[in-house]
Amino acid sequence: MSKSTTRKRKKNKISVCDPGVRVTHRDAAGIDIGSETHYVAVPADRDAKPVRTFGCLTPDLHELARWLKDCRIRTVAMESTGVYWIPVARVLEHHGLQVCLTDARQLRNVSGRKTDVCDCQWLQQLHSYGLLAGAFRPTPQLEVLRSYWRQRERLVNGSSRQIQRMQKALEQMNLQLHKVLSDIAGKTGQAIIRAIVGGERNPEYLVALCHQNCKRSREDFVKALTGYYREDHLFALEQTVELFDVYQEKLHALDQRIQRYMRSLEQQCDKDELAQRSDRKRRSTKRRKNQPHFDLRGELYALTGVDLTQIPGIDAMTAQTVITEQGIDMTQFPSDKHFASHLGLCPNHTITGGKIRKRRTRKVQSRAARALRIASQSLERNDSALGAFYRRMKGRHGPAKAITATAHKLAKLTYRMLKHGEDYVHTGQEQYERQYQKHRFKSLVKQARIMGYELLDVETGQVLS
Repeated sequence: MSKSTTRKRKKNKISVCDPGVRVTHRDAAGIDIGSETHYVAVPADRDAKPVRTFGCLTPDLHELARWLKDCRIRTVAMESTGVYWIPVARVLEHHGLQVCLTDARQLRNVSGRKTDVCDCQWLQQLHSYGLLAGAFRPTPQLEVLRSYWRQRERLVNGSSRQIQRMQKALEQMNLQLHKVLSDIAGKTGQAIIRAIVGGERNPEYLVALCHQNCKRSREDFVKALTGYYREDHLFALEQTVELFDVYQEKLHALDQRIQRYMRSLEQQCDKDELAQRSDRKRRSTKRRKNQPHFDLRGELYALTGVDLTQIPGIDAMTAQTVITEQGIDMTQFPSDKHFASHLGLCPNHTITGGKIRKRRTRKVQSRAARALRIASQSLERNDSALGAFYRRMKGRHGPAKAITATAHKLAKLTYRMLKHGEDYVHTGQEQYERQYQKHRFKSLVKQARIMGYELLDVETGQVLS
């Protein structure tokens, strides 16, 4: 028998385990969440009627919590159905009950349980055996910050839609402003649009509002701003500009609310220390479009104790998205690999018959993962080690896999900085290439020795090792 066969048998040896399923949560209940009624199931020995229905109103939810406590229930499992589970979970947690929020996809393949009553009983049974994995939920303090930040995202999206409607109204009047300006929401674009809304029609006067940094010629602007004005299109443009101003006003007010709330949370350090750090390059203080109206980077540094913007590709808004979605306490994830897997940024091997049939990542709806993917795309022309890694992966596997692989690295770096409080050590492209060539050389020497060969230096004749 060859050594390879022996090694293979040892690797595939199956350990004997106890197939029995034990009850881990005796005081468990299951709730099937609905928009109008909730079906609740408790163990059969806790009440003469172990399955009951409750309404969705707040008094009904308090009655539900009191009934569960009378049945000596300590933990409750429920599906994350839309937003209907949120008030139920808050009321139950207010009464001291532990809530286990589960993914509905874990139960979709269970056959023979199509009614609401069976669903809640099945949830209770699975939870009592410890077969349900609870969904990740940040701390209540960060849940508030996450709600604010998601509302800000909705306002930014709404503002973007108004910009698109401005462009549509201009296009209908054959005012090709977007073809001579890269952004009609900029200083020049807004000055010209507001002058048109104010009644100005002379292209020569509108061209005079252009900023000196505009690249197109004066003749191009005159041609682009010569159009066919109609009353209905002008009225639509006027209302769109008003709505855009409303979104910007609400966005500014929300930024002030976010800043006050972040300052009310527990601070890890003083944000003034960030300006005194000698290892950071001085950054421009000019606010870019859609950025907060306050020093978000400084507030994040005071809240977390680390500067996540040290990582190439990650700015303050990306770091804020990751923190609001995943929290600051990384002890909930055993390692950086678990954190990347939770975000769906690592291969999900499907093994059948000892062979890997599929390597695609899991489909995870995560705003943090999406932010890291966008951050990895910005590294395409970066001169850091991460930028070199992205370009190498793009050349080997294409842009899609390169984005995921680079986002995987960004997730692991973010995890280490938040958990251990370490600073990011910048590695240039040249140093990365040297390390990569060194790794390839060691791999070639090892492969040659496995095949019974040695590598020789053609100039000196020495054996390479």
